[in-house]
Order: sequence, then structure tokens, then C-alpha cells
Amino acid sequence: MPSKHTATPDRELPMTAHLLDESARPTAAPDSTTRAPRRRERDRQVSVYAELSERVREAGLLNRRRGWYVVSIALTIAAFAGVWVAVAALGDSWWQLGLAAVLALVCTQFGFLGHDTAHRQVFGSHGANAWWARVLSCGFAGLSYGWWMGKHNKHHNAPNQQGKDPDIESAVLAFTPDDAAERTTGLRGWFTRHQGWAFFPLLCFEGAALHVQSFATLLQVKTMPHRKLEMAVIAVRLVAFVVAVFLLMPPLIAVGFIVVQQAVFGVLLGGSFAPNHKGMPIVPKNARVDFLRRQVLMSRNIRGGRVTDFMMGGLNYQIEHHLFPSMPRPNLKKVQPMVREHCARHGIGYTETSLAGSYAIVVSYLNRVGLGERDPFTCPLVQTIRN
Repeated sequence: MPSKHTATPDRELPMTAHLLDESARPTAAPDSTTRAPRRRERDRQVSVYAELSERVREAGLLNRRRGWYVVSIALTIAAFAGVWVAVAALGDSWWQLGLAAVLALVCTQFGFLGHDTAHRQVFGSHGANAWWARVLSCGFAGLSYGWWMGKHNKHHNAPNQQGKDPDIESAVLAFTPDDAAERTTGLRGWFTRHQGWAFFPLLCFEGAALHVQSFATLLQVKTMPHRKLEMAVIAVRLVAFVVAVFLLMPPLIAVGFIVVQQAVFGVLLGGSFAPNHKGMPIVPKNARVDFLRRQVLMSRNIRGGRVTDFMMGGLNYQIEHHLFPSMPRPNLKKVQPMVREHCARHGIGYTETSLAGSYAIVVSYLNRVGLGERDPFTCPLVQTIRN
């Protein structure tokens, strides 16, 4: 059986189209003359993904890359220790703010490594991956593994789908026209109409928000496995960070160090997640989409080289990651040509742009939603049905 931590092809596929809003369905039960064609269409959609999956498996691209990850984890831990040695050696100096930015970069890499281990990309057993994810996420990045897994699984299962994807739900930004329609008056309405321009400043608070959400969820969800352990580890990590900073540098510099580290951490982490889906089609709540199109059409890849791969933790290959969540990060680049060719052969749109271009799209999309456009980015499959 498929793991609950891994997105799998949807067996409940639409009957006559790749995406279909439930409200548009006829109420009459289909007769025998329509069931057979619909069944054939459903089977064809399943086979399109199965064909790609088999090619990828035969190429060995789903095999673990344990050595790559062991080296990456060791180097990141060494960098973390090295930053603190440098902080202790530098002492009373405003150059500490530069080290704060470096520490934020290292903590972001721990976030990416925690993401990979949570997706079972590193070790063969679920237990080893889960515990290493806790060590990397809770112990080094200060983020809850349990909270993140619950949220991230929902996102992978239904990217950009209203009512199902928690990543398009926000108390601050309106990601859909329906959300914007509820925020039309007063200061909140003004902010929503200009929200695109607030996107980058808000990223500075993303790191702190993730810490708060992690701890708040652990306090509220009593049934989360190992919640007390995670709470203790995250609390020790965050408190030790603040205490160490104030012990190693004067109070004013210490405050600046914490502010810079948190701001850069938020920009780097949030700036890696946002380009992947924001501004891509929003799927209606009651729609059903076959697995391949659900993952490809709602995701966006970011062009770039090794620096982009490193800074985005491989999430710049978002389409490939969503199609094969357990694929090791270094293999995503290798599978990309296969996925692109497969999508072209089956007439499935494959989106890839530059990092700057993706941010421009995100800002424009958020502003258009905030200004009340009811259909700021129509899913092409929905548009096909409407026509």
C-alpha cells in the first residue's frame, strides 16, 4: 500500500474530462452507453502516469542517494558549528550581522534536508527518515516535523485546490477571489487591494511565523506522535539560540543579530516555496483531477544552475518533485527531460520560468486577486469545460 507520506495517483478519476467541477455534472445517473467510454478515459489517464513512472523506475532515479545526503548533512552540521565558532571569535562587532545572515542560510538548508528526509528520500526505512527529519527540522531549524508533515501531505495531495490545500489559506494574504471578497472594507480591505506589494516584506516574518505555527500546533493537537519530545527540542533550540546570542555579544548587537537571522531565514525559506505554486491555476473545491495533470498544471519550475538548485533546495524542480515525492533531490534534474518530453507528447502544459519572472507573476497575481478580479488565473482545464 502507498505510504501516507507520499502522494499517489488518484484512482477516483473524472469520467469525461481531466478536470470537472462537481456542480457542472448532470444529476441523472449515467447509462451503460456512457459508462464504458468514461471507464476507458479513466484507465487511459491512469496509464499515462503509469507509463512515465515505469520509465523513471527503470532508469533507477527513484533509488536512494544515501551517500549524497550523508555528506550534505555532515557539511551542513559542520557549517552550523563553524558559524557559532566565528560568532564567539568575533565578539563585539557589527560584522556579527553578516554571520546572522550566514546562519540563516545554514538553517534554511536544514529545513530543506528535513523536507527531504520527511519525504523518505534518504533512508530505506520510514523510522530512520522520520527521526532524522525530527533532528534536522526540530533540533536545527526549530520547526515541528509533525506539524509540517500534516500540512505538507495535504498540499501534495491537492495542490492549489480550494478547501484542500492549506498553502493557499492565509489570514494575511488572500490567495483566491473568494478570500478577497471577504476582505473589502477598512484597513484590511485596503491592504488586500495592495497585497502583492507586501509579499516580499511579509517574507521577513515567515521564519518567525513558522516557529510560532509549529509550537502552537504541537500545543493544540494532543494526538500528534512524539509531540512532547518535539516541543521540548524546539523550545531548547529557540531558547538556547537567544541565550547564546546575548552571552556572546552586547545587547544591541544581539537584538540586531536575532532580527537579521530571522528575517533572512524567512526570506530564503518562504522565497523558495512561493514561486512553486502561487499564481498558478486555482482548482475548484469540488473538482477532480487525474494525478499527472493535478501535479503538473498547478506547479511551476524555476530555471537556473547549481546556485539555484542549492538556494532552493531542489524545490525549483517542483513539477518533478510533486510527481515523484520520494525521489532524491539530486535526481530531480536528471528526470526533468523525461517529464518534459512526456508532458509534451500528451499535450500537458509544462511551466518553467526564471526566479525573477516567477516573483513578478506572484506579485501580479496577488494584486489582481486583491482588486477583486473573479477569475484572475483560470485553470485551462476549467476553461475548456466552460467553453
